[in-house]
Amino acid sequence: MADAAAPKKKRTFKKFQYRGMDLETMLELTNEEFSKHVNARQRRRMNRGLQRKCNTLMTRLRKDKKAAPPGERPDGVKTHVRSMIIVPEMIGSVVGVYNGKSFNGIEIKPEMVGHYLGDFSITYKPVRHGRPGIGATNSSRFIPLK
Repeated sequence: MADAAAPKKKRTFKKFQYRGMDLETMLELTNEEFSKHVNARQRRRMNRGLQRKCNTLMTRLRKDKKAAPPGERPDGVKTHVRSMIIVPEMIGSVVGVYNGKSFNGIEIKPEMVGHYLGDFSITYKPVRHGRPGIGATNSSRFIPLK
């Protein structure tokens, strides 16, 4: 009874940080400065320069983000570029990543920074073990008509 009368404590959410940087400082970084904070594979790729496909995707994401009304999700941009490294500029955008069959809509969140777009669009259907199928039992075996 005493617990019900006590005022509810406000939940404090953990503030997002990427390698010691908060979101605001991360958004102010250029791609060259950001590349110093990612893993070696991503750093090497960013230092060698972004490909034309990646630059095209970035310009389309910028255009859609600018066209969206404030406080709302921008329109999705479909892409086949699964190897694009997610940079802070992309946060809040919606990307349709191709998985070989269809486009999976992904909203870019701060936790995704430094990963590849392909990491969030699975290319296979996971195996479901233990489900009986054709040929699983004697009762489901083909019996020819005489």
